Amino acid sequence: CAPPDAVVWPQAVEQVQELAALCYRCRVPMVPFGTGTGLEGGVNAVQGGVCFDLSRMDAITELSLEDFSVVVEPGVTRKALNSHLRGTGLWFPVGTVGAG
Repeated sequence: CAPPDAVVWPQAVEQVQELAALCYRCRVPMVPFGTGTGLEGGVNAVQGGVCFDLSRMDAITELSLEDFSVVVEPGVTRKALNSHLRGTGLWFPVGTVGAG
């Protein structure tokens, strides 16, 4: 396990953009972290860098029942999404890529 050099908790897309631009200018690796459901070691900071903990970006911003689509921020968990969908006849099943 290789921890990052720093962790940031952006709460808006604009903050992510600013932080990403800063890391790019300074050639610092960025390590994204959403809800912690990944099993493939994606949050392992093998070259140090800044971990972008996106768990506080947990808004469900758009739901279209007509085309079965939903727009969510990266910190939205499967349980939170299913709670939001309750009563619509839709659900986000376990085992779907990105489920949290």
